[in-house]
Amino acid sequence: MKTFSDQNIADKILKLKKEKNAVILAHYYQVPEIQDIADFIGDSLQLSQNAKSTDADIIVFAGVHFMAETAKILCPQKKVILPDLEAGCSLADSCLPDQFKKFKEEHPGHIVISYINCSVHIKTLSDVICTSSNAVKIVESFPKNQKIIFAPDKNLGGYINQITGRNMVLWNGSCEVHDIIKAEEVIRLKTLHPDAKLIAHPECKEIILKLADFIGSTTALLNFSINDRSNKFIVATETGILHQMKKSSPHKEFIIVPTDEKCSCNDCPYMKLNTLEKLYLSMKNEKPEISLSAELIKAASLPILKMLELSS
Repeated sequence: MKTFSDQNIADKILKLKKEKNAVILAHYYQVPEIQDIADFIGDSLQLSQNAKSTDADIIVFAGVHFMAETAKILCPQKKVILPDLEAGCSLADSCLPDQFKKFKEEHPGHIVISYINCSVHIKTLSDVICTSSNAVKIVESFPKNQKIIFAPDKNLGGYINQITGRNMVLWNGSCEVHDIIKAEEVIRLKTLHPDAKLIAHPECKEIILKLADFIGSTTALLNFSINDRSNKFIVATETGILHQMKKSSPHKEFIIVPTDEKCSCNDCPYMKLNTLEKLYLSMKNEKPEISLSAELIKAASLPILKMLELSS
């Protein structure tokens, strides 16, 4: 329930949005009050594509840093604002450009497929980008004998290897929100709720994915929960998606796999740095702004355009 203060800030945000011709993008992992005020809610690439399709002058990206970078890459003429510049990503931070460049040099003859959850600098070192929803299609677009480096998520890469029968070289990175989910906790919940289906994001460890009834991107998990006949779901991903799941299927029960014994939650600390108040202040002051050089934008856009070509 919104407090009076939240509603007051929300009203100010809507007024600013109209005055400044801005569009608000919110990732599924944002707090509910930000999701409720957003123009678009979704996964990172989907949101950037939404922004590109609008005539807004300002993109306010309620997400994390690499997402706002992607929006800037796809919409270089627009001003892109991130409510909290400290909203980073453990997965993106696990793959530093200097280290990754050396890693590439150690594997000559390999092309690089990078998950979109990486920095702009890693994108410039990649041949093609992928998302969790199109990763298998992107990988399968290359011949079986093509040597591939997959970065930065080892869990997603391992999952794709298993599905495709590939042997891609994996960068040793992971998302702390998904990697921390314990099999013991999943088994405990499945035992307590035998009528529930386990749905999991492919950034989870292999042992979690083996237990899952359905594996998919955040959007795919949401759609599965809407369309499947089951009325109860154990959800192995970040807590924020529950807001949309409950709104779409109020008659169904959703149980998040907790990572803390003190709460039934699995929150990304970076995603949750964005607040309604920070969103308002960022719009009012038009900062912090994401700034990328034209050279960097051009280099990073090439593997994204390659992805769009291969996944069309």
